[in-house]
Amino acid sequence: MRFEDSASDVWLPVPADEIEGLPDPGGSRLNYRFWDGGPDFPADPARCAFYVVPYMKGSEIAVRPLGAMTSVRVVQTLSAGIDHVTPGIPALRPGVAVCNAKGVHEASTAELTLALILASLRGLPGFVRGQDAEEWRAGFYPALADKSVLIVGYGSIGAAIEDRLAPFECARVARVARSARASERGPVHALADLPVLLPEADVVVLSTPLTPDTHHLADAGFLARMKDGALLVNVARGPVVDTAALLKEVESGRITAALDVTDPEPLPAGHPLWHAPGVLISPHVGGSTSAFMPRAKRLIAGQLRRFAAGEEPVNVLLTTG
Repeated sequence: MRFEDSASDVWLPVPADEIEGLPDPGGSRLNYRFWDGGPDFPADPARCAFYVVPYMKGSEIAVRPLGAMTSVRVVQTLSAGIDHVTPGIPALRPGVAVCNAKGVHEASTAELTLALILASLRGLPGFVRGQDAEEWRAGFYPALADKSVLIVGYGSIGAAIEDRLAPFECARVARVARSARASERGPVHALADLPVLLPEADVVVLSTPLTPDTHHLADAGFLARMKDGALLVNVARGPVVDTAALLKEVESGRITAALDVTDPEPLPAGHPLWHAPGVLISPHVGGSTSAFMPRAKRLIAGQLRRFAAGEEPVNVLLTTG
């Protein structure tokens, strides 16, 4: 394949003519190239200065061009986490800004979190099965009202989840992040406080990024500290939870779980999680809604306007050294 000469190539997973507010190619000397993870690159990766990673195409595709992107200055993901590009970061030259999609997924992920909580507590999966079987499954079910909720991972998504919990008359919302700090809604506890906080929570929401510190954060000890009858909700990443330890707990009937992410993922046919008692599974759709694309496009356009103006990007999680 013969690549065209370019000033600064920008690789986009969305056609440039579908994104309002991009810098004019002539005035900015930016050449927009569309690549959504297909087998052929749209241009020479060595000429790419700004790389927007294809969304939800997996780590193998995300990192495939990185080793050849010798001129790249910004790697922009369209996800809240950057764990899918982490394997390719050592191949990048020094000074590359790696940015996440803060501001894109908060609304959708928080909506799904509330949907999973309410569906699990109020028994909606059983109602659906009852409807399929033409059975009237009346009963008495838990409410979210008067429950104590613990949000583990209090970044922008965790805060958005709390915003949506506000009308539900929860008894308490506790917040946990990597380190303690203050927030508009109250104190944020450190991860080290989890042993004290877990036994008090009726609902535990995981919304933390996947890092070496959070891998298997919800292990056997974490789960054992949860109170009997508590609900674990994972909208973070699958490996934040130790699947074997979770299976042991839910199969005993001691706790329940609602999972938008699993480990492994996609969850293969025949995996015991599919039919584990008290487990509700959604197929990693926390950010996959109609709200995603408008916000993603605004983020891309804003970042590229900064890039064309010689300004620093926002949402920088790390800069290669």
